[in-house]
Amino acid sequence: MFSYWEQQTFLRGIDIAVIGSGIVGLSAAIHLKRQQPTVTVAIFEQGMLPSGASTKNAGFACFGSISELLMDLESHTEADVMGLVLKRWQGLQRLKANIGTAGMRFEPVGGYELFDDTALYAQCADRIPYFNTLLHDEIGPDTYRTAGADIPRFGFKGVKHLIFNQYEGHIHTGTMMAALLEKAQALGIKRFNGALIKAIETTSQGVELVTGQGLIHCRKALVATNAFARQLLPELDVTPGRGQVLVTKPVPGLTIKGTFHYEKGYVYFRDIDGRVLLGGGRNLDVAGETTTEAGLSDIIQTRLISLLNEVILPGRTYEIDMRWSGIMGFGKQQTPIVRQVTEHVVCAVKMQGMGVALGSLTGEEAAELLLRQ
Repeated sequence: MFSYWEQQTFLRGIDIAVIGSGIVGLSAAIHLKRQQPTVTVAIFEQGMLPSGASTKNAGFACFGSISELLMDLESHTEADVMGLVLKRWQGLQRLKANIGTAGMRFEPVGGYELFDDTALYAQCADRIPYFNTLLHDEIGPDTYRTAGADIPRFGFKGVKHLIFNQYEGHIHTGTMMAALLEKAQALGIKRFNGALIKAIETTSQGVELVTGQGLIHCRKALVATNAFARQLLPELDVTPGRGQVLVTKPVPGLTIKGTFHYEKGYVYFRDIDGRVLLGGGRNLDVAGETTTEAGLSDIIQTRLISLLNEVILPGRTYEIDMRWSGIMGFGKQQTPIVRQVTEHVVCAVKMQGMGVALGSLTGEEAAELLLRQ
């Protein structure tokens, strides 16, 4: 149970509780406090650090490779796909505006898609003019171009073609999240880590958060737990998906520079501090990776190592420094779920593995919805 002192000093008078301290939750809390400075906002996070993928992602500032967009067009209209791409782009610009490019160590190194399948490459290359025309006015001219001449410079083996996106880049996930946390702290937003919310109960005066230590009363709540959303809101179409990542120790003479997508975006890698960061492979075991449990699997780790040996660093000596996993939220539709759940509760979840790009605007959209209640 909470003590008298805890209730009087820390938990009393909370107007809005934000559940989840990832990019979405922090962006929502910051927006709420900026719009209504007198409102008391508190963030509750179940882990020591964000529990999903906000501090565990690969650090890509990306908005869609051509093969991914073509897959999306198979089940979504052109207007829906382009609307989502532009929302990702605008979300990246909002993130930069919120914390500055230095605050996220943004590097405009571009994004490459690798192809070992000539037929798939031909299909994608044929649509470059189509996508460049659609994105010209909002993003800029010539978003995509072929870049096969860069293959020897990178030293890849077995890669036959490249398509380059000049407007993508990479960030440092840690400094980005630290900058958002510092922004929230400067605004006077309370933050409670190790605070697992087990349920949200509606009362006549607002909502009560059920914890292992007791109830916490607040007027409104915003759920931003992404892959873990169904633990509180089981009716939502959100399925967890685990992404596994590894990082090598520094590789002498590393010539890789940029962000790279492979196998229709299911595999991704980049350079970071003279190392190779490599992740993905969820498509090899979709059922096994549909989990909220952190961990690694032999089938995916074996595949990542084979890609290092055979494609990315062929013939090179390297050592693995560390491995980890992050939990993302997916659903049938590609757009995030931003919805009023009850009179006093709003949710903003399901980033489809694009939390860096979608998180800022999605959090602000949910905050606006809550303020309009």
